[in-house]
Amino acid sequence: MLDPVAMPHLADIPRVQAQKIPEQDAFWFEGETTTFAQLDTRANQIANGLVALGVKPGDRVAYLGKNMAVYYEMLFGCAKSRSAMTGINNRLAPPEMQFILSDSGAKVLFVSADFYEAAQEIAGECPELKKIIAIDGGHAEWPDFREWRDSQNADAPGIVPQGNDDVIQLYTSGTTGLPKGVMLTNANYNAVFEEASKLDWAAYDEGDAVMNAMPLFHVAGCNIGVLATAQGAKTVVLREIDPKVILDLVEEHNINHAFWVPAVILMLSQYPGVDDRDFSSLKTISYGASPIAEDLLKRAVDLFGAKFTQLYGLTETVGLGTYLPPEAHDPSWDKLRSCGVPYPGSVVRVVDPQDNPVPQGEVGEIVIRGDYVMKGYWNREEATEEALRGGFFHTGDAGYFDEDGFLFIHDRIKDMIVSGGENVYPAEVENALFSHPDVADVAVIGIPDEKWGEAVKAIIVLKEGAEADAEAIISWTKKKIAGYKCPKSVDFIEGLPRNPSGKILRKDLREPYWDGVERRVG
Repeated sequence: MLDPVAMPHLADIPRVQAQKIPEQDAFWFEGETTTFAQLDTRANQIANGLVALGVKPGDRVAYLGKNMAVYYEMLFGCAKSRSAMTGINNRLAPPEMQFILSDSGAKVLFVSADFYEAAQEIAGECPELKKIIAIDGGHAEWPDFREWRDSQNADAPGIVPQGNDDVIQLYTSGTTGLPKGVMLTNANYNAVFEEASKLDWAAYDEGDAVMNAMPLFHVAGCNIGVLATAQGAKTVVLREIDPKVILDLVEEHNINHAFWVPAVILMLSQYPGVDDRDFSSLKTISYGASPIAEDLLKRAVDLFGAKFTQLYGLTETVGLGTYLPPEAHDPSWDKLRSCGVPYPGSVVRVVDPQDNPVPQGEVGEIVIRGDYVMKGYWNREEATEEALRGGFFHTGDAGYFDEDGFLFIHDRIKDMIVSGGENVYPAEVENALFSHPDVADVAVIGIPDEKWGEAVKAIIVLKEGAEADAEAIISWTKKKIAGYKCPKSVDFIEGLPRNPSGKILRKDLREPYWDGVERRVG
């Protein structure tokens, strides 16, 4: 059970659990386990090592690597030293990595062997960076992480954390413009614990096995391990997404809880032999970060047999906002396309461009107020004021509330298609297309149209063995949604571009069609 009073700061979590259950496993990663006692000791060592390197309260420490359990040692070590862990998206190009390192002013970089070359390339362009530590060792110039860690004092550093301390700084995906550093504090996470303690999706029993298949530079990846550790559960960490590995680990570790984005759920549901796998250990599956089609969700509920909860939130809200509880996944509720209801301590509204609440059923921008909302954007005062105006965080997502108080998301406001004066939301069209028996994956975008300004185009990945038939697919869609929303054309490709959290990169899909167009409508 989450206890916000006993663990008001992230730094308290390993200490409290080391006192309660020192010999139980906190993490498993590729055959190696870490007990809670080891986690606390190692976090102390890392904190003392960072202080010895000149890291001061408020400084940033960066992590560049794929998922590894040692990340959490570093995260809690940063919390104990009152510095903030900054995860770098490992899929970025070196110049983009350099931007985050420079923007954050990170003093220390922990980097895994996969990215030694990239770190070497950009280190000289980061004047604040004082030390690079090689997680996997074997580098001629940088100290071996384990040797460095184990040489430090194992006593608690004696630094008293504060509620307003930034503990995690994550960068927005930067699909438009430069990414912004989101400052998340101890107080934000304490509010997360307070909210999550009231709901089943985050209720882990001591000794439960929790799967982390989300990247550690994503808020869900951070949260999974933090929530599990705070409740004495074991986190099984995956280096990267591999459907076979996921399915194997569910059976081998009797996984009880998992968070899977819809793209992963799709991969798992289509994996050969999945229906013969044993999912009896699964208690809860949470999902979110991108829309999910109704047909896929129904298939997943039947396949995995666990309680499903959809989570809607953003990096700026530590992943919280609304939740769709398990009982609402009953198709008779007619709520499968909803992202649920606000958390007990939250206020969620839908507003017009002047920030006035809109009537029930009308689409507007979703705004959120709660103690878990970020402190702000790092060194971006104007962007912070714009995002947090009126006491609410403005999400940039478009949605509406139904008569029962359930929130339905249409899409990102910037992804909305305006065709002949009508607003078309890609997620609604994608949901209709996804129900076609030949469609494995789909994205909908707006392309230039002389008559209508924008025309709806579907970009489709077919199921294996299916034949492309654009007209048949368009005709199918017309039975599901209004004619003006239906795609006017269809392209077929082998795979959709997605970011690490599973969101479709519509910008990449749109670019070839809008190249050379001076005024980009919508």
